[in-house]
Amino acid sequence: MGQPAGLASDYRHSAKEAVFRGLETSAGVRLKWYDLALHGQAVSDEIHGSARAYLRERLAGGGLGQAGDCGFVILHRCGAAFYFLLVTVWRINNEAWEAVFYRDEGMTEFAPFHPAYTSPGTPRPTFCIWELGIVAFEAECWAALGRSERTTASLRAWDQRICTAVV
Repeated sequence: MGQPAGLASDYRHSAKEAVFRGLETSAGVRLKWYDLALHGQAVSDEIHGSARAYLRERLAGGGLGQAGDCGFVILHRCGAAFYFLLVTVWRINNEAWEAVFYRDEGMTEFAPFHPAYTSPGTPRPTFCIWELGIVAFEAECWAALGRSERTTASLRAWDQRICTAVV
């Protein structure tokens, strides 16, 4: 078997740390917030604050979430100066709906990431291997809530189940 097309011969995978940074409850939306970065290269407070402010502005403006939505945010440090801000809300019982934003060197705030949306019917990026660790954890949390009676206690239990791990 030859070299897999999607895996460069010089690539060596390194683990990243998922760090829970609290709940974001702007505009009636409940989002668990995670920062994701290599060990020793945490997301800075300045970038984290910029991402929070941008998300709150987008939520207040409508279109990103609606009152009662639940989901999660991944602020992913992808390199020295490039960040993805991934906002996922659960819709139609069991579907993860995602909005993608980014910030790169020289930018003062986050912006929508349009290159992720290629021509219809062709493969496009979704989550990377590190992000999938958080997504899998949150999918199980959502499934557990879906199996519950949806009481205040069960929503509180969803709030308190957090992923803080090496992925």
